[in-house]
Amino acid sequence: MNTDWQQFLQSRGAVFEHGRVVHFGDAAEELRRSAQQPILADLSHYALIRLAGDDAQTFLQGQVSNDVRWLNGENSQWAAYCTPKGRMLASFLLWRDAQGFLMQLPASLKEPIRKRLSMFVLRSKVTLSDESANWVCLGLAGPGAGQTLGETLGVTPPAPHGVLSLAEGTLLSLPGGCFEILTPPAGAPALWDRLAQRFLPVGSDRWDWHLLRAGIPVILPATQEEFVPQMVNFELVGGVSFKKGCYPGQEIVARTQYLGKPKRRMYLAHLTSATPPQPGDALFSADMGDQASGVIVNAAAAPEGGYDVLAVIHTASAAAGSLHWKRPDGPVLQLGELPYAVPL
Repeated sequence: MNTDWQQFLQSRGAVFEHGRVVHFGDAAEELRRSAQQPILADLSHYALIRLAGDDAQTFLQGQVSNDVRWLNGENSQWAAYCTPKGRMLASFLLWRDAQGFLMQLPASLKEPIRKRLSMFVLRSKVTLSDESANWVCLGLAGPGAGQTLGETLGVTPPAPHGVLSLAEGTLLSLPGGCFEILTPPAGAPALWDRLAQRFLPVGSDRWDWHLLRAGIPVILPATQEEFVPQMVNFELVGGVSFKKGCYPGQEIVARTQYLGKPKRRMYLAHLTSATPPQPGDALFSADMGDQASGVIVNAAAAPEGGYDVLAVIHTASAAAGSLHWKRPDGPVLQLGELPYAVPL
């Protein structure tokens, strides 16, 4: 994180742990209010990789799960980077600007993914660089976020996955009423203060919760190579194209789509626990005994108490119910409903 930006946030009451904003003075109050009003969060736990050069589009088209030819500077898309066996190494948001393509992914995956992609550049005219220091990324979400954002900045926010250029930077609209603004560091403090008059400043996990509730999975180090895209519903949120050419794992991803159906799918669930669940934690169910029947993908504290999670679970186990966290007799998960339909 930019040191000046961190010091500014601290001057506004931000408390940091492990490089992330955890709250602005009253974590419990922020948690309670985060589902009731628009929120403003620092997204420094995400990083940006820029891909530029004459061959950037062709290179990306051969590496990621989505069709990057559809990116025109006014839209974004989810995409995945997979192993040759079709297992996801990363999920990310991808869009285009005048200088090339920007890939936004968890900061913990930035260097491993950049290095792995760089191995395949060979003679292509494409460069991969860390763009994170050039931007401050702000997340806005919650009831009325779009209207409040429009009133504050004097713009009409675009539909989900729309990208809009602003005097302040770039506005990205995402599913679930979530928005991001990327702004240069020099102008970030003034923009933050302007937005904070209408939005509630909160810890970064409140953004994670809104994205989770929208059913958007985020692959993290603990879950790399655990899932083919369909297991985390990635084709349902527009992260996979089945009409493009080859990319690593494409044959397996296509076979999963057309020659059967996934035996595991991602579900939204609630866990009543004082201990936070972690990505990669195992889940159990009576129908599978001591064998794990699922795994936590993402988790965030729920405003009503406990934790909301995205979890990949064997579909038969989900149908049977009685899912438990970490051990066969552990705390029970209560399945909820995602904002999109999941095929049975």
